[in-house]
Amino acid sequence: MKILFFGDIFGRSGRDALIKELPYFKKKYNPDFVLANGENASHGKGISKSICDDLFSAGIDVITGGNHIFDNNDVFKFIDKEKRLLRPNNYPIDTPGNGFGIYEKNQKKILVINVMGRVFMNALDDPFESVRKVINEKIIGENISGIIIDIHCEATSEKMAIGHEFDGKAGLIVGTHTHVPTADARILSNGTAFISDLGMCGDYDSIIGMDKTKALERFKKKTPVKGIHPATGEATLSCVLVDLNDKTGLAESIKQIIKGGSLEESS
Repeated sequence: MKILFFGDIFGRSGRDALIKELPYFKKKYNPDFVLANGENASHGKGISKSICDDLFSAGIDVITGGNHIFDNNDVFKFIDKEKRLLRPNNYPIDTPGNGFGIYEKNQKKILVINVMGRVFMNALDDPFESVRKVINEKIIGENISGIIIDIHCEATSEKMAIGHEFDGKAGLIVGTHTHVPTADARILSNGTAFISDLGMCGDYDSIIGMDKTKALERFKKKTPVKGIHPATGEATLSCVLVDLNDKTGLAESIKQIIKGGSLEESS
C-alpha cells in the first residue's frame, strides 16, 4: 500500500500548487492513500469548508491539523461532521471535531491519528497516552491495514520520542508544524517509517510561509507588526512516499519528495 503525505499547506500559494500538481503525483507514484496537513491552508491560519472541499475534490483523502486548526471560525460549522478533517486527538474531551479516524479504501482499513506535542506548545493532554488509547487493540496487519500518525510538534526530540515509542505499532509517523523538511526520512528498527518534519507546501522565499519583509520587522523591532501575510511566490511541495507491506502494515520504504519552488528538487 502506497501512502503520500504532504507537509503543511500554507496559504493560497501552497494549496493552489498542490491542487494543480496532485495529478502529476498520482500518475507518477500511483498512491493508494493521500494525506496533507491543512492547518495553515486558509491565509496561513486555519482552514475553511471551501478549501477542504477543494482539497478533497483534488484527491486528498484525509487532512490533519494542529495548533492553528481553529483559527478560521468557519471550521466550527463543519468539523464535527467532516470525518476526513482531523484536529489533534489530545485536545480536551469536549473540543469539536475528531482526533482520529478509520478510513476504508481499496478494501483496506487505514487508521489516521493526529496528535500535538507539548514542548514549547500549548499544555494539552499527554500525546503518548492519547495515541496509546486509540491504538489499543488495533493491530496493523491483523484488524487494521495501516496506522499513520501525524505528530504536530515544535521540538524535534519530542517527535522522535513519539516515533520510537510507537515503532512497530504504526506504519508511518510524520512530524509537522515547523515547515522545514528534515533529512532524516528512514525506517526505524521495528519497521515504522519516520521523518521529523515533512516541511510545507508553500513559498520558501519567506519566513516559514509568511512574507519575509513584514515578518522580519517583527523579529527586529519586537513590536506588533500589522499586515503580515502569506508569501505568494512559487510554492515548493514537500512530502514523503511510503510503501507499507500489505500483510504486516509496516514500512518497506520511505522516500522524500520535494518539487518546485526555491528548494532543490528530489524525486
